[in-house]
Amino acid sequence: MPVSEWMTFVVAITVLTITPGLDTVLVIRNTSRGGWKDGVTSSFGICSGLFVHATLSAVGISFILVQSAWLFQTIKLAGAAYLIYLGFCSLKSGFRSGALGIIGNEQISSNQFNLRRSFAEGFLSNVLNPKTAIFYLAFLPQFINPEGSAISQAFILAGIHFLLAMVWQSSLSLLIERAKNWLAKPKTNQWLQSLTGFVMVALGLQLLLSKNIRL
Repeated sequence: MPVSEWMTFVVAITVLTITPGLDTVLVIRNTSRGGWKDGVTSSFGICSGLFVHATLSAVGISFILVQSAWLFQTIKLAGAAYLIYLGFCSLKSGFRSGALGIIGNEQISSNQFNLRRSFAEGFLSNVLNPKTAIFYLAFLPQFINPEGSAISQAFILAGIHFLLAMVWQSSLSLLIERAKNWLAKPKTNQWLQSLTGFVMVALGLQLLLSKNIRL
């Protein structure tokens, strides 16, 4: 692939990565819950899911998702339901930390960190997001040489996306960790958990109710 095409891909994927969305919301939510380890592990799960979409795109399964209304709607409903579930978990956490005068001494602490949970939340939120599948289906083929191995090329492109996203999301998580004194305040933690919860539920409902997925 010519250097100009590589640069086009890097610029486009960088813009996509730093644009606030579900990934950003999840990293912020989990960092506020369990510190930078929680955020970075969630980011690793999110970015690992990119290789699933790259594989599906390369072998043409993502194309089947576009063509099969029943299968596509099933994936869409699963992704929307998972987003709404995560949102309600955040709202529940925010309610417990501040409602009815029950305000504890909650802080960003690695004691709340669970590696398996953080990775699974990041991985599932990415894999169950049909927007990512459609994006990879539409975007990756533009940079794949049909004379070469589609899977290997897709993995290289996904690897670049993986590195960029990990750097960005991990930096975001560390930045939030630096602000832990502010975030440790019960009212601030309640506000952040509630806000991210509302955003996740809204994203899930938008995905659930949308007739067409637009990028």
